[in-house]
Amino acid sequence: MSVRHALLALLSEGPKYGLQLRQEFEDRTGDVWPLNTGQVYTTMQRLERDGLVESDPGGASDGPQKRYQITASGKDELAVWLRTPPGLDTPPRDELVIKVLVALRLPGVDVREILQAHRRHTVTQMRQYTRLKEDAPDDLPLLLVADAQLFRLESLVRWLDSADGRLKHHGVDTLRAGHGADDAPVPSAQPPGVPR
Repeated sequence: MSVRHALLALLSEGPKYGLQLRQEFEDRTGDVWPLNTGQVYTTMQRLERDGLVESDPGGASDGPQKRYQITASGKDELAVWLRTPPGLDTPPRDELVIKVLVALRLPGVDVREILQAHRRHTVTQMRQYTRLKEDAPDDLPLLLVADAQLFRLESLVRWLDSADGRLKHHGVDTLRAGHGADDAPVPSAQPPGVPR
């Protein structure tokens, strides 16, 4: 998530102090993404350096009394960011996918058990977000955040189920036995277990 662009969006409504920006950011994101004050001021310094915001010349030079406002360049930057889809060109470096790929080659590691442990944890998270929605049925920002998380978690469960199915089909023991620890797996033109 782009904190810098979220802060620009808040400033597009009018000038704000740093502490006010932090509070409004958390309120607007359903209190799901806490933001520390230091991060706000560091981001604001960069935005000011880049000419996207300016500080109130009459205010204090630093701290909670410094008031910021968006510049014309900042408004342009915000407009471009709002309309630009996130990059989907290359797969993101997903820690869980990396864990599974590494575990495939480790002797004595039950990869299917790892998948199931992550599946159980993900389902627990889904239940928590569902309860969160039930507890705050009128909090639109929170509902939108919870829905986004539920959809992401649901897709993760689908991937875990698919990975488990692939492990059943391909057999991790065959992969481990067929390659040395330093060799990269070589794709076979034939399905495993089919004689040549």
